[in-house]
Order: sequence, then structure tokens, then C-alpha cells
Amino acid sequence: MNQRFKITRSMQENNAEQQISLEECKAYFASKPEFTYSTVLHIVGAESTMTIEGDFFMWEHEGQQYPFRLYMGELYVAISNEAIVPVMVEAASHLHADIVEG
Repeated sequence: MNQRFKITRSMQENNAEQQISLEECKAYFASKPEFTYSTVLHIVGAESTMTIEGDFFMWEHEGQQYPFRLYMGELYVAISNEAIVPVMVEAASHLHADIVEG
């Protein structure tokens, strides 16, 4: 089972910008050539395909795509590959946010 983490500012009392904005994410991820922005995520299973609408920053790594989802001012990431960890840490650092499990 994958661990899920969120990149959040909710624990920072002194930060006036508690929520991570879509504009911040677009600006940051646009500078990363291995990321693309999408408003839908397609999950293909053995018998069906599920489509989820939202704000997704898709990370391309070794032929696979991994979603970073912005939802209600926080970025959510599932760690399905250990290579995601340093990418997640770099994003959190750039966005001046913390990483918490959940």
C-alpha cells in the first residue's frame, strides 16, 4: 500500500499565506520540464477507467506518471516509488511548506 503525504502550510502559524495557491503551483511546476499540468486524472484498472477532475501536476519518471494533486490549498502525493520522495521534498521547500503523512 502506498503512503500518502500532503504538502501543507496549515501548521505554520506565522505564515500569512496558509493555503498553497494554484498560481504558485503552476509557476513552480512550469519550471520543471518533467511536470505537466492536467485538470483530469485517468486511472485505468483491469475492468474500468476512473476519471477524477481537479488540479494535477503530473510527474513523468521512467515512463510512468505520478500525480501531485492540489486540493483545498494543499498538495497531495502518494509514494508509490521512492524516487518521488526527493521531488516532494524539493517542492515543499520551494513552496515554504511542511510535509505531513495523511
